[in-house]
Amino acid sequence: MNVTIKQLKAFVAVAKTRSFAEAAELVYLSQPALSIAIKNLEETVGGTLLARSTRTLALTPEGEAFYPVAERLLADWDDAMLELHNLFSLKRGKLSIAAMPSFAGQQLPSVLGGYRQLYPDINVTVQDVVAEAVVEMVRSGRVEVGIAFLPDSSIDDLNFETLFEDRFVVALPADHPLLEKDAITWNQLKSYPFIALQRPSSIREVIERTLEEKKFNLNIELESHQLITIIRMVVCGLGVSVVPSLCIPQIEQLGGQWRPLKAPVITRKVGIFTRKRYPLSAAATAMIDVLRKGEFQLE
Repeated sequence: MNVTIKQLKAFVAVAKTRSFAEAAELVYLSQPALSIAIKNLEETVGGTLLARSTRTLALTPEGEAFYPVAERLLADWDDAMLELHNLFSLKRGKLSIAAMPSFAGQQLPSVLGGYRQLYPDINVTVQDVVAEAVVEMVRSGRVEVGIAFLPDSSIDDLNFETLFEDRFVVALPADHPLLEKDAITWNQLKSYPFIALQRPSSIREVIERTLEEKKFNLNIELESHQLITIIRMVVCGLGVSVVPSLCIPQIEQLGGQWRPLKAPVITRKVGIFTRKRYPLSAAATAMIDVLRKGEFQLE
């Protein structure tokens, strides 16, 4: 059974006005076109809905029963079209994103501020998780957009767009002797207890791989799963560490110090993850546009 919106509107207009002339004006149809729409509706449903005579126009019992149903269907249709329009025009909607803590805590708030100014009616949920979890949340469809380091593992099923390149720095306690240096080499770190991220960690992997190429070993004495915990350990004087420059604000806020790292320098790309072959919502597309325009101040 194929009943069209045009037929429903024609029937409701006639039922409301009890006049083909007035109904035709309401639905912007000619009277012959209105009559055809009603006739096609009656043929589709299998019976007469309007009782016509030269002087009167009335609803049949079946027409009386169908009238409130048709009104409700049209109201639901209008509501659905308005909701869809609001989603596309970003007047309503929801967006879930994931971001690694070093980005979520420092860079993301300003991005969200700009997004909220443009689209105040979009509800945004932020998942603050480690970089590896960001990738998996995007891959599984739990979030539409992820911001994290580019991993060494395969991401053939994902899109990645670079936002900026993060250069790692040395995190130091406030009174550390290496603060006399303008920049610090790995060889100079060799004499001090090193605090590292626990495996599996993409940051740990890139550091170890870089040092293996230089045939250099670290004196790892403490490990943690979170960068913020490592920074707190450093500030408390338990050792030194190498962290992304995204962490510089946290180092300074906690009372620590930092210096550029050299010989060798380590960098990682930070960017946007989305799923291939899955269209993005209007809200997600708008978020990516805001991210692209962001000015990310690092060291």
